[in-house]
Order: sequence, then C-alpha cells, then structure tokens
Amino acid sequence: MDLFIHQVLAGLATGAIYACMALAVVMIYQAIDHFNFAQGEMAMFSTFIAWQLMQWGFPYWAAFFVTIGISFAAGVLIERAIFRPIHDAPILSHVVIFIALFVIINSFAGFIWEFTIKAFPSPFGTKPVLGEGLLSAHDAGMMAVVGIVLLLLYGFFRYTRIGLAMRAAAANPDSAKLVGVRVGWMLALGWGMAAAIGAVAGMMIAPVVFLEPNMMLSILLYGFAGAVVGGLTSPVGAVLGGFSVGVVENLAGTFIPYFGSEMKLSIALALIVAVLMVRPSGIFGRKVVTRV
Repeated sequence: MDLFIHQVLAGLATGAIYACMALAVVMIYQAIDHFNFAQGEMAMFSTFIAWQLMQWGFPYWAAFFVTIGISFAAGVLIERAIFRPIHDAPILSHVVIFIALFVIINSFAGFIWEFTIKAFPSPFGTKPVLGEGLLSAHDAGMMAVVGIVLLLLYGFFRYTRIGLAMRAAAANPDSAKLVGVRVGWMLALGWGMAAAIGAVAGMMIAPVVFLEPNMMLSILLYGFAGAVVGGLTSPVGAVLGGFSVGVVENLAGTFIPYFGSEMKLSIALALIVAVLMVRPSGIFGRKVVTRV
C-alpha cells in the first residue's frame, strides 16, 4: 500500500511538470492551431540561463524570476520576428520552422554549455516530508510552485482585461478584432506566457533529470500526451491531462510486469493513440465545427 501511495504522489509531482508543458503547448496551439515542437528546447534553454545566472552568483530565486522574465521576452520576440510574417503561410511552413527552431536551440545550447550533464540545484532539498519517504521535499515543492503558477494563470485569464482579451483572441479572432482587441499582440503575449511556463517546468524538473541539452525530449512528449488526453481546446483539461499522465505512467511502470521504467515513454504514446481513437477532441476538449 505504501508503494502505491508513493507512486501516486510521485506521479502527481512529475505530472505537475507535464501539466505545465501541456498548458504551454495548448496556449500556442490555440494561438496558431499547430504544435510547437520546439517548446521543450525553449524550456531547456531557459533552464540553462538560470543555471548560468547562478554560476555568476545570483541566488536561486533571483535567477528563477529573472529567467522567467527573459523567457517571456524571448517568446514574444519569436512570435513577432518569426511567426507573425508567416501567419498565413501553409501548415508545412510552420512545421518546418518549428523543427528548425528545435535543432537550432538544441545545437546552440550544446555549443555554449556543451553536451555534458550538469547538476541543477533544488531550492527545496531532498529530505522526505510525508511519511517514510513517501514524498520528497523537492516533489512537494514542485507541486506547490506549479499550483501557484496555475492559480495565477486562472486569476489572470478570469479577472483581468488582458486575460479576457487573450481568451477572446484565441476563441474567435475575427469577433475580437471587431471589439477592438489587438489580436496580433494577444497572440504574442500567449507565446511569451507559454515560454515562461515552460521555463518554470524546466527549472523544476532539472534537479530530477539533470541539466543537459536533451533533457526535455521525454518531458515534451509527456506534455503532448497530457494536452491530447485533456483536450487541445481546453487549458484546464490539459492541466488535468498532465497530472493523469504522470500518475498513469508511474503506476504502469511499477505494477505492470515486464514493463519497467524503460517502457514509460511508450505509455505516453499509447495514451495519445487511445484517446485519439475514442475521443479525438480529448476528454475535456470541445468539438470544433467549421462551416464550409
């Protein structure tokens, strides 16, 4: 029983990171109707920036918030400089640029910081905080940080004028333009916020997976799975999907015979296939009807 509880709690902790990535994926998907395949690399690069700031003497939390600000600005810049000029280009053009960004960011990070594994500090420590090792301090800290981020985002989108304008721009750009919403800048803000959320995910998971240029590949796959399971049209569904993927992959890797930790990635792929077969819009997603 203790093992089951431990795996559920550990799954919720890692699921919090998947939820962050899923939310970032959904925010950009709602803006441009495409997956951002470079989302994980953007988060990885942001985590390296935080590590570099700490090497220069910044305290952890100072580096944390400075990195979030830098990531937000970089996300806005990428949208304004790269994707705004090709807004009406064919889908394949967007996909090619996403793949190019993936390769460029990964290679640039390796060029600057090398492809060696680096230790990333945890501000919470590793001591157990619940029962006999059921939950580590870092796992509890991850869930707390992600919970705060999600609450702030909920308040922003629910109670602020800019948040409401961003929701309107994502839901119906043409109608939003008619009431004076600057849709282009709302999309840029969405990119910036997605980059900042990814940076939080990267900095929280780095003490667990260690810091190196390929650290976010599997995390991004789990984020995609969470987004698809929850629904690409539902930010709340994406968050719940991320948590559910974390719990399911932990329990399956522990209790299904011959599965093991090396097969965990296949669980994410199986979830994507299963949900798309049964409910293509995701569990909490809405069906999109287009008039022709």
